[in-house]
Amino acid sequence: MVRARMKRLLFILLPALLLGACGTPGGSAGSGQPAAASPAAEDSPATGQGSSGTLIVYSGRNEQLIGPLVEQFRSATGIDLQVKYGDTAELAQTILDEGQHSPADIFFAQDAGALGALQKENRLQPLPEEFLQRVDARFRSDTGHWVGVSGRARVVVYNTKVLTETDLPETIFGFTDPQWKGRLGWAPTNGSFQSFVTALRKLEGEERAREWLTGIQANQPKVYPNNMAIVQAVGAGEIDAGFVNHYYLFRALKEHGEAFPARNYFLKNGDPGALVNVAGVALLDTAKHGDAARRFIDFLLSREAQQYFADQTYEYPLIEGVQPNPLLPPLSEIQAPQIDLSDLDDLQGTLKLLQDTGVLP
Repeated sequence: MVRARMKRLLFILLPALLLGACGTPGGSAGSGQPAAASPAAEDSPATGQGSSGTLIVYSGRNEQLIGPLVEQFRSATGIDLQVKYGDTAELAQTILDEGQHSPADIFFAQDAGALGALQKENRLQPLPEEFLQRVDARFRSDTGHWVGVSGRARVVVYNTKVLTETDLPETIFGFTDPQWKGRLGWAPTNGSFQSFVTALRKLEGEERAREWLTGIQANQPKVYPNNMAIVQAVGAGEIDAGFVNHYYLFRALKEHGEAFPARNYFLKNGDPGALVNVAGVALLDTAKHGDAARRFIDFLLSREAQQYFADQTYEYPLIEGVQPNPLLPPLSEIQAPQIDLSDLDDLQGTLKLLQDTGVLP
């Protein structure tokens, strides 16, 4: 199943690879008025245009996560909204395949790379400047075609019964040391891990990224299906450390309590392991309900929605005046690498590297 999935993903964003150089793959600070939805459809096929006046959203964020926001938007505005949920990269490819016949108005992506791929294919409309100015320039398109709505940091989660922060390397490359053999966990099929590897390639070069993958692979890491499984494994003592997004630990702490023996380690000095990526939204060139779409984007950038991300999902809010969960270090204190998040679109190149190194079959 994994092999079949990888085969499909190898062709994700292929048109952009052929045509572009990089490859493919609250009270609001504005109006303050949420813009909303009708009940999300049960993953209806991406065919047809939905009912007249229905705002169509393709979402790489799952229903459990954003369903409450969709409901808030619908209840507040009465706008009819239909959501097609799925894998971010696969939805981006669907949009490319559908071309000008796509029924989608909005693409809500789990990471910036897929948004960058559609931007390079000229499939996105510019967003209002007023929306863009709410978010730091690091977390939006430099051409104004997409905007981040929540942030997530890459971290190393570690077992506090075995390790302290002083025991951990100062750089992600330190985990290739043989002392970590049999002690690490990763999730190579996970989209956020693959985005990190793409960033590693962009920041350090192809060969350096290959060295890291080969070095970790030599340390015989345990393979998990997702970030949450890694966090649970660290807490259970199956492994000493693993590579994840920051918020999964806080979900585990909510479930197990403060005694859960795992904590996050934030790498410093612009290390690739401290990448801060975003979930973001864009208005598609096929949008037939532009006004409703802009209201939905306005809502996602409102204080109400941003507070939801801070309180309920433990992600970083991206507008000023909304504080992250107090358990998190401020976003301004994370020493993340400087990278144009739109450039994280070369999923195909990353998958090829993962296969070449034997990380993926």
